[in-house]
Amino acid sequence: MTVRAKIAAAATLAFGAVTGFSACGTQGIQVPKSSPYYNGAVLFLDHCSGCHSLSVVGASGSATSIASRVKTQAPNFNQRKEEYNQIIYAIENGGFSGAIMPENLVVGHQAEEVAAFLAKYSGLKAQHVPSVNIPPGSSGVTGVTGAAGAS
Repeated sequence: MTVRAKIAAAATLAFGAVTGFSACGTQGIQVPKSSPYYNGAVLFLDHCSGCHSLSVVGASGSATSIASRVKTQAPNFNQRKEEYNQIIYAIENGGFSGAIMPENLVVGHQAEEVAAFLAKYSGLKAQHVPSVNIPPGSSGVTGVTGAAGAS
């Protein structure tokens, strides 16, 4: 093999390695870079994906089975919908139990970006269970009205 061929082969190999490694950090993010939620997606991937799952960023930190779940595997945000204020509370207070998640993994504007992103993208794969409206004063059981079945 000539020197020129060896250099070309080495350059091709090096380019392939650099190209492959440069995509590692953001290859799972499916939020457009032009989206106002993109920075929140990157922050979520960097700070939350070790324990939480959310497919829109390629995060799979949650347990796939309750039987095999360990203490540090947090809620799966594909299935669980969260609202902005709930997310801010969890970030500031270490989740809702305060037992596992560290407080203030992100703060200030970064916390707001993560909260806005998660409020937008959490729960997209949640099962939707139909609800039934039960009028006030009704037990919801046919023929029974009022408290303790009194008619």
